[in-house]
Amino acid sequence: MAVILGVLFHFIGGFASGSFYIPYKKVKGWHWESYWIVGGLFSWLIVPPVAAYLTVPGFADIIRQTDMSTLGLTYLFGLLWGIGGLTYGLGVRYLGVALGSSIILGLCMVFGSLIPSIYYDISPKEGKDTFSMMVNSNWGLIVLAGLVLCVIAIIICGKAGTMKEKQLTGGTMTDPHGLKMRTEYKFGLGIFVSIVSGVLSACFNFGLEAGNPMSVVANTNWKLANPAEEGDFLYRNNVIYVVLLWGGLTTNFIWCMILNARNKTFGDYTNKKTPLRSNYIFAALAGTTWFLQFFFYGMGESKLGNGPSSWILHMAFIILVANMWGIVLKEWKGVNKNTKITIAIGIFAIILSVLVVGYGNKLHLASLDQ
Repeated sequence: MAVILGVLFHFIGGFASGSFYIPYKKVKGWHWESYWIVGGLFSWLIVPPVAAYLTVPGFADIIRQTDMSTLGLTYLFGLLWGIGGLTYGLGVRYLGVALGSSIILGLCMVFGSLIPSIYYDISPKEGKDTFSMMVNSNWGLIVLAGLVLCVIAIIICGKAGTMKEKQLTGGTMTDPHGLKMRTEYKFGLGIFVSIVSGVLSACFNFGLEAGNPMSVVANTNWKLANPAEEGDFLYRNNVIYVVLLWGGLTTNFIWCMILNARNKTFGDYTNKKTPLRSNYIFAALAGTTWFLQFFFYGMGESKLGNGPSSWILHMAFIILVANMWGIVLKEWKGVNKNTKITIAIGIFAIILSVLVVGYGNKLHLASLDQ
């Protein structure tokens, strides 16, 4: 049952992440940097402490009592993750949406899921799965097989995206923020930027690992207050997000302010010629929806454990939902039959990878109960 709930929570989180940009499409008359940072204030500054306040008793005391090295490292990984998100657009610019996104998401999945387990081989910690444990166990090999399958699925989806771009845009494309731009194919530079973005984007998972002492305290306090309850505290990661997302806010706020100054768009926030109230509401809705991906990620992780599986499932569901929205919104309308078959195969491969990882987790949890 824990595995089913864990996968379900990760699906809801992936659905939130794959859907959060839709409310932004309702914002009228604002430039990207303006609505992005308004939504970001909800994503990274307002909603996380509200969620922690509602779910983690004494979350502020936990943060205050945490040593500065833990807080600093958690914030640093959030900062690096924010840079990874910003460089995503450069990877797309130099390689195209499909190829750039595929490389970045693939690297983010691989690094985010495997580096923590490799680190715990070097610096063992009780309760943490190591890479050695994975390669020397049936459940671990199955999870790794799911990871490989998901990367293959990303490549297939990327191929479908490349076919779509050629058939529908003639070289003009839409970047991850919905802005029209023209691809400047620079393969060497694009690969370098995509690798940087993929590695830094995986820093969110590293930040969760760095902030784990706060999660442990929240979990311990909950168990002491609820001795009859079984399992771990469902919302224990919410205290980590408060600190981790400060880092993401820092990088995104600085960049958006630079763009506001460069493009002279500070007037967007008070421009009465635009529907200000609805713009703020839709931006806030988008930002809140974005945060919900990690709210449910933490719940899924509490059921499956903070190993590679949670990150793999999170990334897989994001990619799956994003592609499904593309179909629902008819972004694939007008492409030929081969392109439709290719994207269908990619989506099927993602679903299959989720089932494989879920089965590996089931075996892992069963082995722990023995």
